[in-house]
Amino acid sequence: MALVRGLLGAKKILSRSVTATTPKGFLAVYVGEDQVQKKRYMVPLSYLNQPSFQDLLSKSEEVFGFDHPMGGLTIPCPEDAFISVTSALQGR
Repeated sequence: MALVRGLLGAKKILSRSVTATTPKGFLAVYVGEDQVQKKRYMVPLSYLNQPSFQDLLSKSEEVFGFDHPMGGLTIPCPEDAFISVTSALQGR
């Protein structure tokens, strides 16, 4: 049930954050623990159903709920941890 809520919440956020600069099939996420400095990444939508990426989404939900301060999906984790997760998913 939490997975369904998470995906529905991500879909709600995505509908607000999609812009002309986001390629079709990707979503923009902001990564970082610092409130001021966040780095923007383009993530394939296929990552949304991967357990390791869902863990990152759960952390985001715990911190922000579904009201993200940057208007897009914000993942509050160290940048190197995010890169580690997404790098592992690239080969799938």
